[in-house]
Amino acid sequence: MQNDKIVVGLDIGTTKVCALVGRKNEFGKLEILGMGKAASEGVVRGIVSNIDKTVEAIKKAIRQAEEQSGINIGVVNVGIAGQHIKSLQHNGSITRQVTDHEITVADVNRLTNDMYRLVTPPGSEIIHVMPQEYKVDFEEGIVDPVGMSGVRLEGNFHIITAQSNAINNINKCATRAGLTVENLILEPLASCMSVLSDEEKEAGVALVDIGGGTTDLAIFKDNIIRHTAVLPFGGNIITSDIKQGCMVMQNQAEQLKVKFGKAIADEASENEIVSIPGLRDRTPKEISLKNLAYIIEARMEEIVELVYAEIVRSGYANNLAAGIVITGGGAQLQNLVQLVEYITGMDTRIGYPNEHLGKSKIDAVKSPMYATSVGLVLAGYQSIDQLAAGYSDTPEQNEYQKPAQKVAKESNGGLFQMIKGFLSDDIDNKQSY
Repeated sequence: MQNDKIVVGLDIGTTKVCALVGRKNEFGKLEILGMGKAASEGVVRGIVSNIDKTVEAIKKAIRQAEEQSGINIGVVNVGIAGQHIKSLQHNGSITRQVTDHEITVADVNRLTNDMYRLVTPPGSEIIHVMPQEYKVDFEEGIVDPVGMSGVRLEGNFHIITAQSNAINNINKCATRAGLTVENLILEPLASCMSVLSDEEKEAGVALVDIGGGTTDLAIFKDNIIRHTAVLPFGGNIITSDIKQGCMVMQNQAEQLKVKFGKAIADEASENEIVSIPGLRDRTPKEISLKNLAYIIEARMEEIVELVYAEIVRSGYANNLAAGIVITGGGAQLQNLVQLVEYITGMDTRIGYPNEHLGKSKIDAVKSPMYATSVGLVLAGYQSIDQLAAGYSDTPEQNEYQKPAQKVAKESNGGLFQMIKGFLSDDIDNKQSY
């Protein structure tokens, strides 16, 4: 039973490290048993830059989550992001030896594992291989080839790579904090699991996750992920602009952004003034909310335009019937939806991770800033679903999995189940708890 399993998601972000302990209830909804949060001082734009500070933040977040949930945490699902994330499309094929038998899950996994052997640029590793569509004996447009008869099996794949050093540093931080990394998951994919509906992914949607150091983009069409990108700008750069433009301290700039910031300057009142305490017996500084909005609008316009340019570059700009979904901490900025709709011309909404959440005493988790954390827990349950379905029981599959790169075992979690529903490239007998 899934409600006997407990899964932990660990989001190592630029502004915060968040640990969530979740359990499925009898209705299949996710109940958050505990949450721990710590300021992240060792991460810059999604990349670990200081091991010791990151380890301390992880320990603090895990300790809080353990105290709140009453559970000892040893295994976690961790997110990865950063500008080093790259994606590409690739086509692969295999020729089956036994032609009178149906195509099996083992055949599909053999084809998928072949993708992990692709030559990547030095210093990078493949972290996700996601199928787009298959071709059996030149018959195109097949979503699930299992059960069909054929000799040649081909597939188009969306492949995501990350820097080996970034992966190693995340694993090193988790290990030093006394944790085992069960799955390493691209953060925008985790966010998709928590805020997007199947209807949106079928119709075509772009998820924009505005974090502290990066803005992540994931595009879905026909319930298949089509494009991913990570932009090196987030909410922290807006805070820096406010700090310089208003001549205030970093923490004061962050509070101004969160409490009074607007993404559209015309929505701010001309006469509203905020008084900021001065330094060392100096007189308080008065900040015009109109000027504050101008600073925020200028930077948000740049970020949204970069996102839209990436959507256009993907080739799916005219195929997104569900428009854009914004999530992450930056999604809480006032008037952001109107700004995005004005620049892109697409329908836009804020993505809250509420659809999969059951009743919980921790209401804070329903904020967009925890979309990735909730998604990491859901990804862990997708992996459990695969184990329950018995995908790892076939000898053929185990035989084909052995040559796969280690990162294939460590990182894919339940995302294949999410994307296609029948791949099981990441099956082992460990239990998340």
